[in-house]
Amino acid sequence: MKHLEVVGGILIFQGKILCMQRNIGKYEYLNFKYEFPGGKVEAGENHPQALMRELKEELDLDLNVFETDYFGEVSYQYPDFAITMYCYLCHLSSNCFQQKEHANYKWLNQNELHTLDWAPADHPIVKKLEKLVSLE
Repeated sequence: MKHLEVVGGILIFQGKILCMQRNIGKYEYLNFKYEFPGGKVEAGENHPQALMRELKEELDLDLNVFETDYFGEVSYQYPDFAITMYCYLCHLSSNCFQQKEHANYKWLNQNELHTLDWAPADHPIVKKLEKLVSLE
């Protein structure tokens, strides 16, 4: 079974987290689920580099991501593939971005995250975020 290494950005602006809703895709069980923006790590990239590239491609965001922004990782087995996702906290100076690939998005407080239908691999990160005292 295919194993993917992916990155996810926990994008924070004024205490709210950007939650992106997936569009229709190859795997029906992930259609319209919410996720943290990001994607696959390509050959030769480290995780912060991959996340910066993905955020530029998906949201037209120019953002510096560093190893010190690391928040956590999750391994998850979907029916058709497995992933290991590395997540990073990214504090934004503006809530402006261009929605290029996703169906919808929401800015939510950390105590509202559980109200969305998240992709299964993102659940452990959501739970960890909800336990944080502060996002600053």
